[in-house]
Amino acid sequence: MKKIAVIPARGGSKRIPKKNIRLFCGQPILAYSIQNAIQSGAFDEIIVSTDDEEIAEIARSHNAKIPFIRPKHLALDTTPTLPVIAHAIETLGISKDDLVCCIYPTAPLLEPKYIILGLEKLMENPHKLYAFSCVNFDYTPWRGFLIDNEKISMLFPQHSLTRSQDLSKIYHDAGAFYWGRASAFCEGKMIFESHSLGIVLPKMSVQDIDTPDDWEIAEIKYKLKHSR
Repeated sequence: MKKIAVIPARGGSKRIPKKNIRLFCGQPILAYSIQNAIQSGAFDEIIVSTDDEEIAEIARSHNAKIPFIRPKHLALDTTPTLPVIAHAIETLGISKDDLVCCIYPTAPLLEPKYIILGLEKLMENPHKLYAFSCVNFDYTPWRGFLIDNEKISMLFPQHSLTRSQDLSKIYHDAGAFYWGRASAFCEGKMIFESHSLGIVLPKMSVQDIDTPDDWEIAEIKYKLKHSR
């Protein structure tokens, strides 16, 4: 059984131009995901799926493989991740019995040990299809509310008087990695279902990077982690 890392890094990002190769604490942000994959020692191959030659060149310079250029119709703002990974599996002729790990190109806070943990958990649980990174919300969504025309309405009013420590923890996708069986990606099986395992990451290992403010926060977290 082979283990393949697929890093989806398209060009054409809008909110942060050239986000996937922008310098992050001294090197292209994509390089961190490649380095983490290499350092994990978990993979037979590490490939980058991209439609952009500049991204491809930077990926090659950091020892990732670019065995194909992703077609434009799979590199749109609206293209989901699952078809991109399925395309890589089918193009490379990866066996449906192999394991594939999608590692996002903007996850510089991820540590290799969590990639390894995801692999171990998936192999220990042969009935599961995926093991993905997640993190619990900073503030509990059980106390969330809407503001509509200056009117406040709680989403879960039954919990308006419940102490926050008595509420169940709620998690969300950490946007770092999805380990999965190649067959599950190709069949389009959804990830956030009962056939998946959540690998909970510490908050210092997670930062969604969609805006310049997010980028600055991620760099602060990175510097703090590496100054300890």
